Amino acid sequence: MHRIALISEHASPLASVGSIDCGGQNVYVAHLARELGKRGYQVDVFTRRDKALLPDVVAFAPNVRVVHVAAGPARQIPKEQLLPFMPAFGDEMVAFMRRDSKGYDVLHANFFMSGVAALRARAMLGIPLVMTFHALGKVRRLHQGSADGFPDSRFDIEDELVREADCIVAECPQDLEDLVELYAADPARVEVVPCGFDDGEFSPMDRGQAREALHWAPRTFSVLQLGRLVPRKGIDNVIRAIGCLRASFGVDARLYVVG
Repeated sequence: MHRIALISEHASPLASVGSIDCGGQNVYVAHLARELGKRGYQVDVFTRRDKALLPDVVAFAPNVRVVHVAAGPARQIPKEQLLPFMPAFGDEMVAFMRRDSKGYDVLHANFFMSGVAALRARAMLGIPLVMTFHALGKVRRLHQGSADGFPDSRFDIEDELVREADCIVAECPQDLEDLVELYAADPARVEVVPCGFDDGEFSPMDRGQAREALHWAPRTFSVLQLGRLVPRKGIDNVIRAIGCLRASFGVDARLYVVG
């Protein structure tokens, strides 16, 4: 039976989605681990211990465990401040893996800081490394400028991960293009695997029935903004667009913000 180490330093599958630094990556890792477990893989998710009383290991789903790694203070820390603790994260993770006699067939690091820890594990244990970035530092800096709180050293780290990872998972064609153009990634070592969805939560239905269930006017031009309530999600842009539709084009547009 294949064993997989999913590494997600700041995004635990156990966290409450929508809280600080808890969003898409948490959901991605949680569902990926759960689905791999359903298919018979043994999965351990390594994430940083951010509360003192968390158990070392938590059963999360069939064939899936969450391993809390001691790295830095056992409290919530903004992810932009976690990089100095990643060498310790890697060392503690390697120590756990060495105590586990069964070993792992592959490391799958999520986000560049998990990649830092994973490189240490690969060097010490010789386990192949798959890398999913979820966001790229050079793209983030391009669009956020001074609002980007990560250090410039992120760029060199991501360059190294692109060179060293055995396989890189791009989440969409744009992700692949950014990796190739900004990081000189070898396209032959990148696999495009789109993010999925949970058909237990999302499924198609008649638009009229959906509007009726939500008590929305049946024909009003409506926009749904779904996401965490942080500036970089662009909610301000949607609000301005709705104002433009109403003021400049006479559209009775309505905006529903869910977050």
